[in-house]
Amino acid sequence: MNPKEALELAIRIANGQAALARACDQDGRVKQAHIWNWLNRDDGRVRAENVIGVCQAVGFRVRPHDLRPDLYPHPDDGLPERAERGNVA
Repeated sequence: MNPKEALELAIRIANGQAALARACDQDGRVKQAHIWNWLNRDDGRVRAENVIGVCQAVGFRVRPHDLRPDLYPHPDDGLPERAERGNVA
């Protein structure tokens, strides 16, 4: 799966761009327009500071490695300890 496909999957899991934006940032700094830009202008490239938030928002069903393999080169990088053992909630 490439980063754009991973972001598309996260959007589907969250039930839309707006829902993902709300779920991945409790401070209200991530808006639906950011998600749209990542998907359409940035070819799926989520900003580094938002990768973990996006993954948390979808229960790590999309992994940091899937979204940004350049920052998380190993498939388990960025996962909480529980998820590394395969017990993703």
